[in-house]
Amino acid sequence: MPREYPAAPVVAAAVVLLDGESVLLIRRGHPPALGQWSVPGGGVEPGETLAEAARRELHEETGLECEIGPIVEVVERITRDESGRARYHYVIIDLLGTKPAGELNPGSDAAEARFVPFGELAGMDLTAGLIPVIERARGMRGAAHDESGGSDERGAG
Repeated sequence: MPREYPAAPVVAAAVVLLDGESVLLIRRGHPPALGQWSVPGGGVEPGETLAEAARRELHEETGLECEIGPIVEVVERITRDESGRARYHYVIIDLLGTKPAGELNPGSDAAEARFVPFGELAGMDLTAGLIPVIERARGMRGAAHDESGGSDERGAG
């Protein structure tokens, strides 16, 4: 199914990957949201679970791997053309990611990739509504930390 002017909404999976007091962001290299910073993700392929799609997209766009946790948020993104027709329509399931592993290396449709301290997010050109999603992921990670009574060796928990 084409991504531009799709016959139905495209289901996508994304990873809100947290590491200490930072989150992994990519600068989008293709439309929609060309040039904006977002979390890595993309379309779910037939037969692929959400977690599998999230892992694949994370690796394709950043070279990293991570532990995939629960759903953080479901976001709908619709970009309309001049006539009001849906040029892009994504239903994005954001999943919590923790314990990054590997070497950060932007690829696929990511023009750049880097871990950004939470305090720097407000000054960036982010995709709409991203900060509340990141804040929710931070809260979920904190709740998991409280339940387990510990944190990982980097203190990211």
